[in-house]
Amino acid sequence: MQEYLPKITVVTPSYNQAQFLEQTILSVIGQGYPNLEYIIMDGGSSDNSVAVIKRYETHIDYWQSEKDNGQGAAINAGFAKATGDVICWLNSDDLFMPGTLLKIGRMFKEIKEPTIIFGNCLHFYENNEKTRGSDVEKNYRELKLELTDYIIQPSSFWSKQTWEIVGDIDEHYTYVFDWEWFIRAKQKGVKFHPISDYLSLYRIHDAHKSGTGGNKRDREIENIYKQYSNEKISLAYKKWYTYTDKSKLFHKIIYAANHHNISILKRLIHLFFFSSISYDEYTNITPR
Repeated sequence: MQEYLPKITVVTPSYNQAQFLEQTILSVIGQGYPNLEYIIMDGGSSDNSVAVIKRYETHIDYWQSEKDNGQGAAINAGFAKATGDVICWLNSDDLFMPGTLLKIGRMFKEIKEPTIIFGNCLHFYENNEKTRGSDVEKNYRELKLELTDYIIQPSSFWSKQTWEIVGDIDEHYTYVFDWEWFIRAKQKGVKFHPISDYLSLYRIHDAHKSGTGGNKRDREIENIYKQYSNEKISLAYKKWYTYTDKSKLFHKIIYAANHHNISILKRLIHLFFFSSISYDEYTNITPR
């Protein structure tokens, strides 16, 4: 007797990423998940993306390639077409780990309330051998979502019911719309369920959006703090990115103090530069 598994809809937004798109598609259809709906929303790419999509279109339930209003709009449009019980999106430069959808499907089979399941992610660099992992269970226990974006988007999945409760992605944001959506989900009372499994691979490359956002990304983060926390935290973050933009050394010192958990150095930096907010707030808003 075939095991019942909920339908999972995966939406891949893409624009001019033909060099990565095939690997992304193969990581989805290669899951072998028996109740999969796959949607690709291409923003009118001028590279070889359409040819790549057509190569696999027998495995794709819906795809389009036309100009849109950005990544957030493409995701919203894709989810509007979704018929799955569980939904997620996977960007066209990221990959699922083998067995991810089967694990998620089996977990959601037992879940009835609005829930977001999120797991770990292996970050890898396109042009070198450097990799880094994550610990989302620890971050969930120790960090505040309104201050730290600790949910790694390609390793996150939620029920269609959750999407309907929280609403669309805010298309005004370019770099932090996933984080803002997760904060809204928390405010709506959605249950968050972290797991230790590695569910995806996150590719870091020269055109990687989050890594090339610069001051515009910083301003969006600043606005999140203003919207969901308070003015003091927003101003402290602005002070942090202003200092670190001016001094790479200062940035390296803060990163090293946080990454290696050098408590005395973290406390000194907080005392002399960021005492307008609490120490816990400071450790939440600065990278680790």
